[in-house]
Amino acid sequence: MLDTTYNVETPEGIDLRAQAAGPVPRILAYAVDVFYRTLVLIALGIALAFADVAGYGIWLLCSFLLEWFYPVYFEVMRGGQTPGKKAFGLMVVNDNLTPISWGASLLRNLLRFADFLPFAYASGVISMTLSRNFQRLGDLAAGTLVVYRQADKAHTALPDVAPLAPPRGLGLADQQALISLTERHGELSEARQCELANLLEPVTGKKDGAGLSYLRAVGNWLLGGQGGGK
Repeated sequence: MLDTTYNVETPEGIDLRAQAAGPVPRILAYAVDVFYRTLVLIALGIALAFADVAGYGIWLLCSFLLEWFYPVYFEVMRGGQTPGKKAFGLMVVNDNLTPISWGASLLRNLLRFADFLPFAYASGVISMTLSRNFQRLGDLAAGTLVVYRQADKAHTALPDVAPLAPPRGLGLADQQALISLTERHGELSEARQCELANLLEPVTGKKDGAGLSYLRAVGNWLLGGQGGGK
């Protein structure tokens, strides 16, 4: 089954997940960037027309810089997004889903000449099509990939319960379950939440509403909440 989900487990045991971007949106994003660069070069050409040979030399230098360092600047300084990638909700990251570095961005972009071979970006398209995570040759060499940028989640209001420190020995899986229950308190019915709270009665010693309030208080503590819906 086709699945574009890319998963990474951090040393702390936290699972990071992203959706790898395929060839079509990446090609469209690249076309947008080419369009913007072309507009800049046309404007420069008009502005430097009076300078004759010197103006042509400056234009060639600017053309070189735009071709090879335009994407590097935006990828490193603008959250992994060139204007084209931003238009399609894409971003470049390291293969461990951390922000891309200068070295990785330089390498992946300087190797674009290999992706253009033998013509019309053929090697890049073939590489993206055959790669599990749609990585072109530059991505494979630099250890990067292009993913969809996830929209920032709306702030979740926490239950109006004073936070309470969890009992000792509470495992990571249990903490994650409590956090999930606390964050979803507005989505689940009160009866369903009490039913889930009753499953932990052997641990909490509390049942029904009292057990749910206790779990919410612990969840608030884990989330750094102060109660009052903050």
